[in-house]
Parts: sequence; C-alpha cells; structure tokens
Amino acid sequence: MENSNTSSETSVQAPKKKAQKLPSGKSELRKPSWIKMRPPSGDNYLKLKEMFKELNLATVCQEAQCPNIAECWAGGTATIMIMGEVCTRGCRFCDVKTGNPKGEIDSDEPRKVSYAVSKMGLEYLVMTSVDRDDLPDQGASHFAETISLLRFMDPKLIVEVLTPDFGAQPELVKLLVDAKPHVFAHNIETVKELSPMVRDPRADYEQSLEVLKMVKDMDSQMYTKSSIMLGLGETDEQIKQSLKDLRGVGCDVVTFGQYLQPRRRHLKVHEFVTPEKFEYWKTYAEGLGFLYVASGPLVRSSYKAGEFFMKGVIEKRQKESSQNSPAL
Repeated sequence: MENSNTSSETSVQAPKKKAQKLPSGKSELRKPSWIKMRPPSGDNYLKLKEMFKELNLATVCQEAQCPNIAECWAGGTATIMIMGEVCTRGCRFCDVKTGNPKGEIDSDEPRKVSYAVSKMGLEYLVMTSVDRDDLPDQGASHFAETISLLRFMDPKLIVEVLTPDFGAQPELVKLLVDAKPHVFAHNIETVKELSPMVRDPRADYEQSLEVLKMVKDMDSQMYTKSSIMLGLGETDEQIKQSLKDLRGVGCDVVTFGQYLQPRRRHLKVHEFVTPEKFEYWKTYAEGLGFLYVASGPLVRSSYKAGEFFMKGVIEKRQKESSQNSPAL
C-alpha cells in the first residue's frame, strides 16, 4: 500500500552515484551485552531438525546461522530454503555456500515441501531460496510451482516468499506473482552507497527496488517487504534515503537487524548499533508510512513478531473481502 505523501519523493530511475568505499571494521569488536544468542534446544527443535534432514530440505535458519533459530523452531516455525544449499552468488555478508550447482535441481521438491509443511501444522510459512543463475529461468518456475502447490494443499496457509532478484526480468517476477503468495519479500540488504561492496556484483540496489516495484505494478494488493542490515558503516542520511526509496516503490514492510560477521572471511562488523538506535529507526520508518516495522539487533528478514502481525492484517483483509462479496 503506497503512501501518497512519500511515493513521489524518490524514483528508481535516479542516476547512479559513485560507490562509497566500505568503512573498515575494527579487527575484533566485542559483542555487547544486548546481543545474546542461546544454543538451539528443545523437543520441537529436534523434531523439526530431523524432519528436514529426512526430507533433504534446507532451511535458511541453519544455512545463514540465524540467531533466532532456537526461539522460532521451539515455537514450530521455520524458514524453508528451496533449490538447494549452493548459491551462485557470493555476497560478502552471507554464510550460505557459494558455487555452481550446474543446473541440478530436485523436481520433486515442491511436493516434499508441501508434505513437510502439512506435518508441521503451520499457519504462516516463510519460503526463500538461494540464487540460481545457472538455470535458464533462475529457478522462477520452480519457486512458483512450490507456492502454488502449498496454497492448493492448504488454502488457509499464509505464504510469504523471500526471493532472489531474478535479474529484474518482468516475465520471471510475474511467475511468482501469479502464484499468489500473500507477502512478496526481496531485500535491498544495505544502503545504495555500500551495496557494490557488500553484495555480489550481479546484485544491484536499483535492480532490487525495481523488483519490488514490479510486484506492486503487477498486483497492487500484494504486500511487499524488504530488509536492511545495520552496522556496516552506513550513515543516518543514507538509511533515510533507503527508506524513502522503499516507500517510493510502495514497499509495505521493512525490518532492521544488526549485521553479524558469520566467519573470518566475511565483512567485519563496523559497529554494534544500540537498541535505542534501532528503536529510533522503527519510529522513523513508521512515520514514512510503512505498514509494519520490525527493528532490533537480532531481528532478521523472517521474524516471528512480524509474521504474527502480517497474519492478522491478511486475515482481516480476507474477512472484509468475504463480507463484501455478493451472495450467490
């Protein structure tokens, strides 16, 4: 849902600026007291872990070392990652394996995912994937088939997808939009000036904005969502511009989280942003008209509180739609 008083302030066609040099992080920043991660445990966590292993399904919770895995899995929610565990891109912040899958893909995966979800008894599913530049359609048809089968198997299930950019090719994005996920998420990840240094060269800030814009142009009722990592050396003005850019393409939901260095080969943390500053960005983004904002050191793209909020919003819209439909 676009906010008319912000949508005209920015344009995805703005001229590109010279890339900002990535600030060098301090060699060994000690994690502050507000960043605490508990090791995963609990019966439901172990049950889900075993189920995913048996079905040979990957989760971004594990692959990206999400700090909320214990909380989410204990509560019976998880973000499923399709199309394998090897990504064709190599972003400098991400811990997912990088390589060349050489066109290999499990054609039976949509059925496996649907089966797994039916056994989990979920009401809200988040599904994401690696980038698959090795495939002719970058995996868009596989993604769309999985969404369609999930919705067919359980019409009440709310489906959120967190997608690659598919090269911002309209025909590929349309495949997913036509499959009717309830929420279409695609992350810009960082501010425009740092994007060339943080993301894979094939990923582009303007390209990501264009994907979000395409979704709204194709289906104005579909909710869109994006995420920004903090702590890479971005400035306040750059963050504000990124938020205006997102609202300019009608983005409904935004999340902020602290960047945490997965391994020594990845980008170093430039700073640990305080909880108070995260609260500031929440308030600021809400003032721009975002439908929902999740902001905190351990918040990630798929965040349980945000999913709970979106579930309420979507169910309310569905109820109003059914009440307004003429009786047969």
